Parts: sequence; structure tokens; C-alpha cells
Amino acid sequence: MIRFNLHCEKDHEFEGWFSSGADFDRQCESGLVECPMCGSREIGKALMAPAVKVSREAPAQQPLAHDPEKREMMRKLREMVKKVREAAEDVGERFPEEARKIHHGETAARGIVGKASGDEARALIEEGIEIAPLPEFPEDLS
Repeated sequence: MIRFNLHCEKDHEFEGWFSSGADFDRQCESGLVECPMCGSREIGKALMAPAVKVSREAPAQQPLAHDPEKREMMRKLREMVKKVREAAEDVGERFPEEARKIHHGETAARGIVGKASGDEARALIEEGIEIAPLPEFPEDLS
């Protein structure tokens, strides 16, 4: 099951559980999903952060520099992001426009990276365009 944060045309926020993204789309198109506050059937998905379960009594965290396992995980994450960026075309601020062109077959399919505002990313997701954020590390911002 997948939990989606949802919102209606009147910006009421609520959540819904679906067997898949396609199941959500099918139910929305059939008018089966409605806002519990106002009954609107104009429903969209909101951007969601991944759910991370944290123990209430988590042990004291060692700084990254003192934990070899965390250093290795961070090294692998940086390496993965570097490979994704090297294999993709950086389209910068044109990311939403280029993602739509690729999705609709108006331009050649290829990997792209770039920038999108939260509203732009939400709109892409609502249109069924699969996107994923890449982390920016401190040295990437300098």
C-alpha cells in the first residue's frame, strides 16, 4: 500500500491509501476519491517527504567524521549522485519544460537534471511525470 498526501481544489489536505499510483489515478478518474471536508472530487497529490521511522530512545549520534559506517554511506551517496549528474544533461531552470517534452514524446528520451520549484515539481508529479530530487551537498552550494 502507498500513502499519498492529497489536497482538493480548496486546499484542504488529507491522506489516502492506494495499492499503487495507477490505482490512485484510476480511482480519481472514476470520481471515487473525494475530500472528506468539502466533498470535492478535484483531488491532487501533494509532494511528500519519505517516511523515516526514528526510535524515541535513539542512541547518541556520533559525528559523521567519527563513524566509519556513516562516512562510507555518505561516500556512496555522493558517488551515486555524481554518476547520475554525469550521465544526465543539465537543463537548469528549463527542467519542468524539458521533462514535459520528454514525457509527451516531443523530444528524445534522455536523462536530465535541473531545477524546479516545489509548485513546479508538484505539477509534474500530478501530470504523471516521474521525477526524483537529488541531494545537494554543502560543497555543491559553495
